[in-house]
Amino acid sequence: MHLSKINASQAFDMTGTHLWITGAAGGIGSATARLCSQLGASLVLTDIGPLAKLEALAHTLQGQVAIESCDVTQRDAVESLVRRHKPFTALADTAGICPFEDDWMAPDWNEAAFMRVMQVNVLGPINLVRAVMPGMMERKHGRIALCGSIAGWTGGLRAGPHYSASKGGVHALVRWFAQRAAPHHVCVNGVAPGPIDTGMTTGQGYNGSEYPMQRMGEPEEIASMLTYLCSPAASFVSGAIMDVNGGTQMR
Repeated sequence: MHLSKINASQAFDMTGTHLWITGAAGGIGSATARLCSQLGASLVLTDIGPLAKLEALAHTLQGQVAIESCDVTQRDAVESLVRRHKPFTALADTAGICPFEDDWMAPDWNEAAFMRVMQVNVLGPINLVRAVMPGMMERKHGRIALCGSIAGWTGGLRAGPHYSASKGGVHALVRWFAQRAAPHHVCVNGVAPGPIDTGMTTGQGYNGSEYPMQRMGEPEEIASMLTYLCSPAASFVSGAIMDVNGGTQMR
């Protein structure tokens, strides 16, 4: 529905939105789940590995919530989940990895870490979008929000080349998917966070006082943008990478 045809209270009303959040056990994913739940969305929450964190999160949420373990790098697993829970009207992909300890300049560097980052951060979104976007296009409605990074624009603040390359790939994929989805009224967009205070950055030498706002971002500040991109309010946003970095980089 066009935003001009709904009132202000409906713009962020996610009642009727069936949303899949990947990486939901992480800081950004769980914050997105809490906000979207408050706005009325029904949720499918997935992450890789044990379900204890997702189970604890689900107990704090309202409305319909399903939780499952899902490795986004496994196409069969992704497609099987979609068959069980479809039709999805929105997807927020927050699954991602960033191995800081990899010394890519070392003479004995092993490319396994690089390949794993690409599998999770690039192949993962491809698997997810391949599984959900065709149905959205057929129904002429859908929202897809992928997680890029400031590293995808700048080469990274502290991240390695594999992470920076993977997030630049996500930015390109957003535009590639959006070109094909927009004519079918499916909006594909991304968010490019700056340094965010999550488990991924803990202990990695980030110093909030070095950034323009004198602090690191909070997971909820990325969740609010992902929620917007999955909401009725983003009805005319397509192919955008939304910078949420506290002024650390201005394009």
